[in-house]
Amino acid sequence: MNNRRSFLGASACVASVAAGAASAADLAGSGPAAAPRPVPFAGIMGRGYARGPHGLVHFHDSVGLVKPPAGELPLLLLHQSPASARQFERAFQPLVQRNVRFIAVDTPGFGFSDPTPKMPRVEEWASSFVAVLDHLGIERVDVLGHHTGSLSATEIALQFPKRVRRLILNGPFPVNEEERQKFLANIGRSHERGKPKLDGSHLLTSFQMRVRMYGPDPDPQTITRIVVEKYQGLGPYTWGHDSAFVYDQAAALPRIQHPTMVLTNTGDDIYPMALRAAAARPDFAFHALQGGTHDIVDQQPEAWSDAVVDYLRRA
Repeated sequence: MNNRRSFLGASACVASVAAGAASAADLAGSGPAAAPRPVPFAGIMGRGYARGPHGLVHFHDSVGLVKPPAGELPLLLLHQSPASARQFERAFQPLVQRNVRFIAVDTPGFGFSDPTPKMPRVEEWASSFVAVLDHLGIERVDVLGHHTGSLSATEIALQFPKRVRRLILNGPFPVNEEERQKFLANIGRSHERGKPKLDGSHLLTSFQMRVRMYGPDPDPQTITRIVVEKYQGLGPYTWGHDSAFVYDQAAALPRIQHPTMVLTNTGDDIYPMALRAAAARPDFAFHALQGGTHDIVDQQPEAWSDAVVDYLRRA
């Protein structure tokens, strides 16, 4: 039985809030000076599962909401760690408005995707993403990955080159060995602070850390989502960064044969790495949004979507 579209119809669900959600004034809080907060996408988003090499892989698909230009390929979206495909939620509506069919996938062990049986290498995730494409009957896509997702995007292009047309490496991470060891040491301390504790203090610690990372005007609703994503995954949240920090993207970049854009933002904590990737591959397109932080998709969803779509629709 062909179940490629089984996630649609009765199984389709509201992505975040129903149409007619709270007004901007309600979301902004009291006082005339309060700025309206961005509202999560209010459309009906197809969601479902594909069976991959490590179990079920959860995804979002905008197929029923858009009419892409003739010949345009779907866009595969791969998230950072420790998060889920909801990282792109603020951009769902802008992408739909631009008639982009996107498939946003939870990395194995994160969101609602089954984990690998042991700590994975980034290279092991690629086949799970391709399993989603097989499930949906999609032969070829454009691929965008953010931070850890940029590493996965790189591996999809290297392992399954015929399945990819263009790449967008949003926040690449081509570290050298000395930097790698520093990142691994620092993340070890971070993992210890985030370890679940009986008094729940790990949740406050994680929340406060994300407030600092968010930059000016932190949004408590968004930060709550980010912290929940960190702990809700079906595998250890530590595996995301542990896998990312041992991956050698610097060695992988010269092997990429696809048209590629390095996308970044000047306030990203790994912005210098994007400049390094662009210098290593001057043939890649390059686009830097101004400002923002680690959470650029939440902070500038319209500008981010414009940058993505402008590149994918170039002749």
